Amino acid sequence: MLLSLVLHTYSMRYLLPSVVLLGTAPTYVLAWGVWRLLSAFLPARFYQALDDRLYCVYQSMVLFFFENYTGVQILLYGDLPKNKENVIYLANHQSTVDWIVADILAIRQNALGHVRYVLKEGLKWLPLYGCYFAQHGGIYVKRSAKFNEEEMRNKLQSYVSAGTPMYLVIFPEGTRYNPEQTKVLSASQAFAAQRGLAVLKHVLTPRIKATHVAFDCMKNYLDAIYDVTVVYEGKDNGGQRRESPTMTEFLCKECPKIHIHIDRIDKKDVPEEQEHMRRWLHERFEIKDKMLIEFYESPDPERRKRFPGKSVNSKLSIKKTLPSMLILSGLTAGMLMTDAGRKLYVNTWIYGTLLGCLWVTIKA
Repeated sequence: MLLSLVLHTYSMRYLLPSVVLLGTAPTYVLAWGVWRLLSAFLPARFYQALDDRLYCVYQSMVLFFFENYTGVQILLYGDLPKNKENVIYLANHQSTVDWIVADILAIRQNALGHVRYVLKEGLKWLPLYGCYFAQHGGIYVKRSAKFNEEEMRNKLQSYVSAGTPMYLVIFPEGTRYNPEQTKVLSASQAFAAQRGLAVLKHVLTPRIKATHVAFDCMKNYLDAIYDVTVVYEGKDNGGQRRESPTMTEFLCKECPKIHIHIDRIDKKDVPEEQEHMRRWLHERFEIKDKMLIEFYESPDPERRKRFPGKSVNSKLSIKKTLPSMLILSGLTAGMLMTDAGRKLYVNTWIYGTLLGCLWVTIKA
């Protein structure tokens, strides 16, 4: 009985965040949909400005749960500017929480509403969100030979022409690193060896296409590249790296610390030609790999479980996140208190999802 109580209490840790984050989705999409219709005859910059503000509100609520609720300690290393910039954000990919880490950095620069992702194609079928992410400036891409360079270029050039603020998040590895999936790691290492590139241990061999297209389209618009390296502390085994926490595990407070190293790279230091950029990107991942090897395996305990340089314990004020959670939760609760509101809520889930799938099908 005691064990059952413990397990029940453990499961409740992620139940509240899950209910609120998913439960407020129709409210958010309705608010966005109304604005989309009202702004149809206005200049695009008006739509974009309020859409970024709405996105900031929702993601602030997300961060309420992933930072304030979990109490995770954020340790920042390197050089994160205080002011917002137009950037390409390149990071190692190991967990579904990686998307939240981009938000964690962006909110500290007052750029949360400007975060846009390069996403794998399958995510466009997410209920409600799949369509919305594309409307917000996200770009869905296919892997390998199916990658549609022209489509990505057209979208990015339209954003640049419209003066859309860009905090473009790319995970060049293309899939999540998991030390327990040895076949994936071996294939990645063989790919690097065949091309005369350094074999990597704690990251996968980065792919160049999306990064090159993004930089080539926005090089005159960008301020910098952010090279970000992330470690989730808490899930290790005698110093040996294990699979990073899932969103559910993270919300269950299984990750007490996130170590984030930021290297701001001036755009003039990035080679433009694709093959040269391929080498450059791989060298950046070699640097990540060396930092991760030292983090997990350094014989010196003073250098283990930390990145090089000084760390800053960055705590996010609840004043930046709680109001968004209360606003969206309150609007959702108000909608569910009436028969008409409940009907609208359910219809938004059903027809919003169907219309979203229809839209992404037409655009495919």
